[in-house]
Amino acid sequence: MLRLSFLFVLLATSLTSLFAQHDLYKENKNTPGLILGAARTDQYLKLLEGKTVALVINQTSRIGNRLLVDSLKDLGVNIKVIFAPEHGFRGKADAGEQVSNGADPETGIAVVSLYGKKTKPSAEDLSGVNTVIFDIQDVGCRFYTFLSTLQYVMEACAENGKDLVILDRPNPNGYYVDGPVLDMQYKSFVGVSKIPVVYGLTLGEYATMAKGEKWIKNADRLSLKVITCVDYDHSTRYKLPVNPSPNLRNERAVFLYPSLCFFEGTNVSVGRGTNHPFLIIGSPYTNIDSGFTFTPESKSGATDPPYRGDICKGYDLRKPIKELNTEMKGVNLKYLLKMYALAADKDKFFSKPDFFDKLAGSDQLRKQIIDGKTESEIRASWQPALKEYKAMRKKYLLYRDFE
Repeated sequence: MLRLSFLFVLLATSLTSLFAQHDLYKENKNTPGLILGAARTDQYLKLLEGKTVALVINQTSRIGNRLLVDSLKDLGVNIKVIFAPEHGFRGKADAGEQVSNGADPETGIAVVSLYGKKTKPSAEDLSGVNTVIFDIQDVGCRFYTFLSTLQYVMEACAENGKDLVILDRPNPNGYYVDGPVLDMQYKSFVGVSKIPVVYGLTLGEYATMAKGEKWIKNADRLSLKVITCVDYDHSTRYKLPVNPSPNLRNERAVFLYPSLCFFEGTNVSVGRGTNHPFLIIGSPYTNIDSGFTFTPESKSGATDPPYRGDICKGYDLRKPIKELNTEMKGVNLKYLLKMYALAADKDKFFSKPDFFDKLAGSDQLRKQIIDGKTESEIRASWQPALKEYKAMRKKYLLYRDFE
């Protein structure tokens, strides 16, 4: 009887995929043939027959316009637990806010947080689970914490003998590789492996690399399956249909994020607490006379933003600014160098030096800026490690490269 019911579910998936693809056509007019891993239910639902499943998901985890958990539940998948990353299962928590355990009010399924005190599923969390499905939209930056969550989930699956299925999604910053490579002495939750700031891989490709390079314990024991996207390659400019986190709200913010996130370790605001986070920069402690100001306030996704109630002088990056070379394809150092040059007190510019170093991957970038190194000098210092990384990266590509 179970077998017959599951066969019925498999037949239903063809309709699910059809409707999902229709939704995706509407959401990604620039990539009309693109089919995401989650929408390819015919490729992975058969792997879940008779299995108890855990999901690592958030608000981006969708088949078309429906959350993955709802679609899979309707298709008869036995879901025991949902693991929630930074910002929570529904994606509403502030950056850095601890996410609580509980139950999903829509489905009643238990929700376990993987952000805060716990970053990795325990053996108890995985008790009774056969297969873990990971489906989260990434933005391709080392310090975006969903990458770290994936690596710890991989490790937990390897340690506890659980199958891991990754439903792959495009990388909106997957068309280049750039930035300083992490020095493992600075390993943290915003940097868990020896990769550059922009690493040019989907999470499925990254997982194959982390397993292949044995960056996780018991890597050889990990049963890993990646459900790839159809009609995607690393030249694709993918526009996200759902905000990946509360403060990345459009394509330009995602584009600017690899360059602006460094400011989180300085006395410069990236616009948290405004309607334009990661699209504007400014500080109360600068000699800028650009004529552009903003005042952060308490808002959803940024309830206690830096410099709340203070006037910040800076730049509006919603449109290109010629002097800042906004449109370069790569990590743009001009923002950092310009704001440091105009700082009222340079000794206080790096307000959180330890965190800045974690974001950058070492203390080298901070020291280079203080020492007055030029952009070309700084970028030249990245090249040996980048060359080594790029050669390794080629071995794990699942899609045609941008070069």
